[in-house]
Amino acid sequence: MSNEQLSFPKDKIKVLLLEGIHESAVDYFHDHGYRQVQQVRTALSGKDLEQALDGVHMVGIRSRTQLTPEAIESAGRLMSIGCFCIGTNQVDLASAARRGIPVFNAPHSNTRSVAEMVIAEMIMLLRKLGDKNTATHQGHWIKSAEGSFELRGKTLGIVGYGHIGSQVSILAEAMGMRVLYHDILSKLPMGNARQVGTLTELLGSVDITTLHVPEDASTANLIDAERLAQMRPGSYLINASRGTVVDVDALAEALGAGHVAGAAIDVFPREPARAEERFVSPLQNLPNVILTPHIGGSTLEAQNNIGREVAAKLTMYSDQGATVGAVNFPQLSLAPQQRAHRLLHIHHNQPGVLAGINRALASCEANILGQHLQTTADLGYVVTDVDREYPDALRTQLEAVPGTIRFRILY
Repeated sequence: MSNEQLSFPKDKIKVLLLEGIHESAVDYFHDHGYRQVQQVRTALSGKDLEQALDGVHMVGIRSRTQLTPEAIESAGRLMSIGCFCIGTNQVDLASAARRGIPVFNAPHSNTRSVAEMVIAEMIMLLRKLGDKNTATHQGHWIKSAEGSFELRGKTLGIVGYGHIGSQVSILAEAMGMRVLYHDILSKLPMGNARQVGTLTELLGSVDITTLHVPEDASTANLIDAERLAQMRPGSYLINASRGTVVDVDALAEALGAGHVAGAAIDVFPREPARAEERFVSPLQNLPNVILTPHIGGSTLEAQNNIGREVAAKLTMYSDQGATVGAVNFPQLSLAPQQRAHRLLHIHHNQPGVLAGINRALASCEANILGQHLQTTADLGYVVTDVDREYPDALRTQLEAVPGTIRFRILY
């Protein structure tokens, strides 16, 4: 259990940003009164990470820093975590939740960057530009139209029609393509795109398949040897979603056999944790295969947007207690109160907690101006606004409510 009063000035709150997070995040924190912002250009691990987290209230990471249960447990003052990227699998979300720590990310800020790269890769694959570029660098002059095609008139299949998939759909139609898509939910199409009922139907109907699905149990090895065999012979595969979605050994075999004419892969089941670590994949040295180091969202525009988006979520939680966008926590949208004291109570989702909170408030004659409750399967989050400051007895009683994980007086 961690209970603390965080009503001290914002310029005393310590923020740690790892892995070269964009300056837009630093600017956002400074603009909102947070002065103690420490930047580290690299990822940290082990004892170095635990030492850096000592006394830190908010930490920001990208994809390489691993916030394990041990790292989270070592950070006694940590109140929130920001993943300045899409994924959150580098954080032990359950451990963070058990300690009452919400985790925020930026699921949409790099949408355009990924979509543009997918369009570029489609053109490169259909024109075999990667192979021809390499050959020309090596002094070979391959001036041939054999196996080269225009994008216009081809059919694109999009697996996962969310924010990125729908953006790809719009850009592809602007290039003169026909678009089919498959999603587990019924989605309103953009433009003239058409949803198909099964993945099997999509794979057998398109010239290019691009994947835009999340990483979960249902998408593990979604594109395996059986699915690759269902693809139209001579078609192409693009994966800019998650590395576990494609069986890369099966893909290498399909490419070697010529059934798949080319592939562009930006994410892999195993990726180097450090820049100096050597990358190894069965897809290396195969013809018409574009391999990139997980850079789909790596543009300056995307990083600028991500910096501001995640910093905004972290400061809203610190300033108001709002948790909209948290991936492991009950979500509450809260407006600031001008003439009130805000009490944040995080607890295990068990019977009697709200009654215990209100009994404590009543015993101290606290006048409630507003109260909000939201739960997940495991956690409960109660935000209460009262009209004046109350004695330490109230804080002591709220901390003692059975099931309490963390209690904070916000202001």
